[in-house]
This record gives sequence, C-alpha cells and structure tokens, in this order.
Amino acid sequence: MLKKRWTIREIEDTYTVKSLSDSLNISEVLARLLVLRNIKNFAEARAFFRPSLDSLHNPFLMNGMDEATKRVIQALTENQRIYIYGDYDVDGTCSTALLYMFLKELDANVDFYIPNRLTEGYGLSKEGIDFIKSNGASLLITVDCGITAIEETEYANQIGLDVIICDHHQPKEQLPPAVAVLDPLKPDCSYPFKYLSGAGVALKLAQGVCERIGRREMTNKYFDLVSLAGAADIVPLVDENRVLVKEGMNQINSTPRPGILALIESSSLHFGNLTSGQVVFTIAPRINAVGRLGDAERAVKLLITDSQKEAYELAQVLESENYERRKIDVDTFDAALQLVESSVDLDNELAIILHHEEWHPGVIGIVASRLVEKYYRPTIMLTTIDGVAKGSARSITNFNIYEALQKCEDMLIHFGGHQAAAGLAVEIAKLTEFKDKFNQIVKESLSEEDLFPEVNIDAQIRFAEITPKFLKILDEFSPFGPGNMRPVFLSENVEVINSPRIVGNNHVIATFRQNGSDKVFDTIGFNLGEYLPLLKSKGSTFDIVFTIDKTVKDGRTFPQFRLKDLQPNNIAVIN
Repeated sequence: MLKKRWTIREIEDTYTVKSLSDSLNISEVLARLLVLRNIKNFAEARAFFRPSLDSLHNPFLMNGMDEATKRVIQALTENQRIYIYGDYDVDGTCSTALLYMFLKELDANVDFYIPNRLTEGYGLSKEGIDFIKSNGASLLITVDCGITAIEETEYANQIGLDVIICDHHQPKEQLPPAVAVLDPLKPDCSYPFKYLSGAGVALKLAQGVCERIGRREMTNKYFDLVSLAGAADIVPLVDENRVLVKEGMNQINSTPRPGILALIESSSLHFGNLTSGQVVFTIAPRINAVGRLGDAERAVKLLITDSQKEAYELAQVLESENYERRKIDVDTFDAALQLVESSVDLDNELAIILHHEEWHPGVIGIVASRLVEKYYRPTIMLTTIDGVAKGSARSITNFNIYEALQKCEDMLIHFGGHQAAAGLAVEIAKLTEFKDKFNQIVKESLSEEDLFPEVNIDAQIRFAEITPKFLKILDEFSPFGPGNMRPVFLSENVEVINSPRIVGNNHVIATFRQNGSDKVFDTIGFNLGEYLPLLKSKGSTFDIVFTIDKTVKDGRTFPQFRLKDLQPNNIAVIN
C-alpha cells in the first residue's frame, strides 16, 4: 500500500470566506472552494459560474496571426491546395477535424494528413511532406505539432511548400522558418493565455480568418472539438479553456455531431449529462486507440462525417481497436512490473527506466502512467524502433521531466514534451549512460518526501452539510480538470455500514455514515482493493478523503463518493 501525505490547503483570509458565503448565500465550505480558486467577490464568482464567450481573447493578440490569416485567405482566394498536418492523439485529430471542416465550409481545396505512429513517429516528417507536395499542395498547416520541426520546415520550403505552424507545445530556442508560427508559449508572444490545447490554437487561427472575412460567429460550432481535445489533453481548465470546454460540453450534451454521438453510444454512455471526466476516461481512449495501433485518419474521418451510418461503422472500428489496445496494455504492464521487480533497485534508483525491444510503441505511454501510479517515481518506458530506443516519459509532482531530459540532451537523439510527460529517442548503446545520468538528476531534484504522493484536501466536511443545494452548486464548479480539479474533502470518524467488496478490476465499494446518522453515501475506490481488509475490520472508524461524483440507479441520479485514501482511527479484529 503506497503511503500518502495528507495536506489541508490553507487559507489565511477567513474573513473573505465568510463574506463570500454571505453575499452568495452559500455554505462556508463552498465559499472556501471559491477562495482557493482565487475567487474573492460576487463579480468574480458570477464570471466563474457563468463563463461567457465575450471573455475569449482576440486571436490577433497571438504573435504570427496576421501573417497566418493573410496566407490562408490567399490560398482560399487562389484555390490553392491546403493540407492540414495533425498529430495522432485526441488533441491532434480534433484539431485536424476542426480546421478541415472550417476550411471546407469556406469552399477551400483542402485535405488532411496524419502520420502513422508506428512507421513515421510523432510530428512533421519528410515522408509526410513529400506525400503532401506530390498531391499538389501549396500550403501546409500543422496542428498540435511542428514547433520543433526546424529541418522539416526548411525542407518543405525548399520543395515549394509554405508552412504555418499551429502548436501549443514548448518551443526550443530556434523556431521553424515558417510563414507564421502560432504558439502562445513562444517567447515573443503576448497572447494573454498561454495554455490552450492544440485544438484551441487551431480554433484561434479559424477565428482570425473569420475576423478578416466578417463571419465572426462561424467557429462557434466547433467548440465541441476544442472541448474534447482540451479535456483529453489535460490542459488547465481556467481562463479561455474553461469557457471553451464548458461551451463544448454543452454542445456535446445537447446536439452531438454524428461521430461524437456514435462514440458516446458505442461507449454505453448517454449524452445529456456527460462530464469532462467521462470524456477523458471513456471517449478519449477510443480515439487514441486507432492512433496507438495504426492509422489515426480513421478518427478524423469519424469526427468530420455527416453520415450517422458511417459514424457508427467507424465508431465500431475504434471500439475494436480500443479492446485490442487494452489487452496489449495488460500484457505490457505485467511485463513491466516483472522487470521493475527484477532489475530496478528502488532503494537507490529514484527513477524507473525500462527498455524492451518488443513493446508496442502505442501503449508504453499509458503503461508508464500506470507505473507512476503504482510506484510514484518518474518513469520512462522504451521500445526499439529501427534500431533506436524510443518511448514515453511520465512524471510526478515536483519534478519537471522535460527539464530533466534537457539536461541529458547531449545523449538523446531527440525529445519533446512538457513538465508532466514527454517523448524521447536514445541510441541503445547509450542507454546505460542515459539511465545513470537521469537517475542522478532525479536524486539531485527530489527529496525523500517528494516520493510519497500528496493528497491535497480542499475542505473538511460533515456528511450533514452535503445537502441537495450543496450538491447542485458543487456541480456548477465543473468542468473539472487541471487548474480546477474536482474538490477533495475530508470527513472524520465515519463507519462502514454494509459489507464492502471488490468489483471490476480491483475497485472497492462500501457505504459510509458519520456519527450514527441516517445519512449514508455509497463510495467507490478505483484500484483501491488493497483497502478491503481495513474496511472489513469490525467496529472501526475511519477518516476518509474523497471527491463527490454522481451515479445513476434505476434512472435516478445519486451522489457517489470517489475514495482517494483513508486512515483508520481504531482497528479491531480483521475478518
């Protein structure tokens, strides 16, 4: 059982909590949650609970937008062939679908290209550029990739292709020599919000074109794709992202486009009350699966189709691919666990770095994330592709894995990513040297305390305070995600009133009450089956940390706790 640190987030200004509680007529627990989000008065609360499209930023505040929109309009006017070059994940395929449909609506001569993950790898490739040029294109627009593709952009220029880069990843010191580079993270970009998804940047380009041609509202119909991409790509759900994801989720829940409706139904979900969490854990993996195992163009075709029949057929393909992906996940995870236990000295090596030449490149990122959950160590999983070790890196809180890879740059063929996740390639002959150096960097960066996951608690709460009004207002805090995580609560001295049991893949379920009250809450702890013996201990009470979600029974919606951790107050005899 992985030890966790509980930390209750501190608020010094308790007066503001009380004042906000009074002015909004809400409980002090809810007011505390607002203050923790830096919302301290009525006007800020109204903007939070009612995000408006009027708060979206002018696209022309983004450096390069002027040049990008002029070049797109030139291509439209002269009927030049345009290719959208995307990435094979959810953000990339949504970005591609968005820009493709937008330009199609303007009668553009447009097509799209998604590289094959297994044969081409991530990002702009010469193979893809040659294909696009051979199909008569004059303009290539990258989405969700391209910010580090300096040589590839130079090559495109040499063979007569203009390039516009739309990306949201971290640039390096040198930028690609494109007609325009749109990326809020560019050092000279004054765009006020830096954390758009790739689809968010693609939307900004579309909005910029609309500004120039006087059709400002035209892009609103694509918020659903930005929402899907933003939720799946784990961007901070604040500022513009909060507006876009909230509006997009409203579209998905009211009038989903054929491809998204087919995905919802093939996932055994129902639109109307879908949450961003369901997008992340249920819909996104199905889109990612076709890119992980083969051709992600099928995901784009699903998103752009107007035919419900074609949408259902493609959704079944994604469902099948996701089933295969899950089987490969399980096998790879089991093999990785054996490798960790047999070859990694966890007492002295603070990072987990694994290499196996036959691992599937499409799943090792997922497996790396699962290893982080189990061991809470920065983790790198590598397979062999064309004689080179390539793979994915996943990190923990307080460790910037992108910066760590930068310090190893001299022994890497290439790398890219951000603080929490990255991709990399290293020569097999340099693997041992790389492992040693990376581990040394981790040792110098992390304390012993950093190796225990921290559970940040937003508020302590009594079951009696969890009323229908409380739950209704709490629901208005959504969409939840980074920057606006689902609130975490602590309740003390609770007891189990039924027979807890394991369901599914090691999930524990139980029902809790507090202080003998009649008010009880069903609870599920995902992947927390190891807690079952504790929960079965007779006469014991617990302090529990949880979030509040919903479950549907017999067509009715009920609150359900999602257990994050528990600590026993007293342990009697364990059955």
